[in-house]
Order: sequence, then C-alpha cells, then structure tokens
Amino acid sequence: MASSPAEYVTHHLEHWASGKDEAFISTTAWHIDTLVVSLVLGIFFLTLFRMAAVRATSGVPGKLQNFVEILVDFVDGAVKDAFHGPRGFLAPLALTIFVWTFLWNCMDLIPVDLLPLTAKHLFGLEYFRVVPSADMSATFALSLTVFALIIVYSFKGKGAIGFAKEYLTHPFGKWMMPANVILNTVELLAKPMSLALRLFGNLYAGELIFILIALLPWWAQFIPGMGWAIFHILVVTLQAFIFMTLTIVYISMAYEHH
Repeated sequence: MASSPAEYVTHHLEHWASGKDEAFISTTAWHIDTLVVSLVLGIFFLTLFRMAAVRATSGVPGKLQNFVEILVDFVDGAVKDAFHGPRGFLAPLALTIFVWTFLWNCMDLIPVDLLPLTAKHLFGLEYFRVVPSADMSATFALSLTVFALIIVYSFKGKGAIGFAKEYLTHPFGKWMMPANVILNTVELLAKPMSLALRLFGNLYAGELIFILIALLPWWAQFIPGMGWAIFHILVVTLQAFIFMTLTIVYISMAYEHH
C-alpha cells in the first residue's frame, strides 16, 4: 500500500516492464502490461467479429450481427467518403484501428485498483497499468504503423517519380526546393506525432483524474467518479473515431496527386 497520495499516484503510473527505463517513452524496456492488455483486447475483438461472421444470416439478424453490420457500414462509409482508391485494405484497417483503439480507451473506465490488485494477488505483480492508450510507447507504435502506410500509399498512388517530384517541388516550385523539402518533411513527421500525442494526452489525463478521484474517501468517490466516467465515455469514443478518421485522411492525401 502507498503511504502517501504522491506515492499512490506514482505507483499507479508505473509499468510492469522488462527493465528500468526512466524516459517518459520507453526506448529500452518492454511495457509488458501494455502488450498483454493489447493482446487480450485484440483477441476479444477478433473473437467477437468472428462469432458475428459465423452466425451471420440473411434472415432476421441477431443483436450481435446488427451491431457488427452497423459498425462495418459506418467505417466503410467513412472510408468511401474520404478515399477514392481501392478500399480492400484500408476499410478493414480503419475498422481494426477504430475498434482496437476504442477497446484500449475503455480500459480507463474500469475501477483504478481492480485489475492492478487482481494482478498482484494472482501473479505477484507490483505494477500493472491497464490503459494502453495512456502509454506513449503504444500510441507511437500505432501511429508509426500509420506513418509507414502513408509512405507506402504515397509511392502506390503517385509512383516513385511522382512522389519525388511532389516532395521536392510542392508547394513553391522547383526553384524553392530546399524550402519545399523542409516544409514537406515537417508536414510528414507531424502526422504520426499528432496521432500519437492526441490519443496519449487525452487518455493519460483521463487516467490521472480517475486516480485522483480514487484518493477520496470511499463514500465521496461515487458522484465525481460516476460524473467523470459518463463524460469520459464521450472522450473514449471520440478519440477512437478521430484516430481512425485522421488515418483515413492522411492515407487519402498520400495516395492522391496534388
């Protein structure tokens, strides 16, 4: 048990890691709790959608089939509106990003001490954080995957020569090539940075507020905790939607000629 509020907060912000890394974003240590929770949520997502696919019927659909069909239609419509190339890969990618990020974010709604104490009693773990999107290592890993796809779709849509020409001459023309390179490099690097930091910042702040509410006496936690949880449901959904939408927009911009 933590002996002071500061120690309590610090304890809840520590990761179950493969080594000690003092940096805010891990560069040498693996955050095992983030990997485990992400894997479990990924398996849950795949299992749920697999069940819906196996049970799908052309007759009267069940509740699970209805839910999955609404979600798939919603994501496919978002991709169709923004991306004008082949959607065979991008639509499933957008669906995966939305659902997986949403599940990541939803872990913030679980009572602060429930899973860490369970992990401590069952497995003897001193630290266990359960919100992957409040871990900058996880959000940057996801955004760097999107960044790699932006590069791939740039070459796929424009070709190597077209991509090089646009990178070197847009927007000021060939006589301002150094300025074009600097501007386009900053724009390109800003995309994964904005994706990662926006998701991390919102969920880290939400996690911290839940931890601070948990410091209150038990009889005073319900009203602020419930109020923040209801508001946070909007944040959880909105941040997953924003991450998905920006991924689609960034890849669409990379794929099209300017």
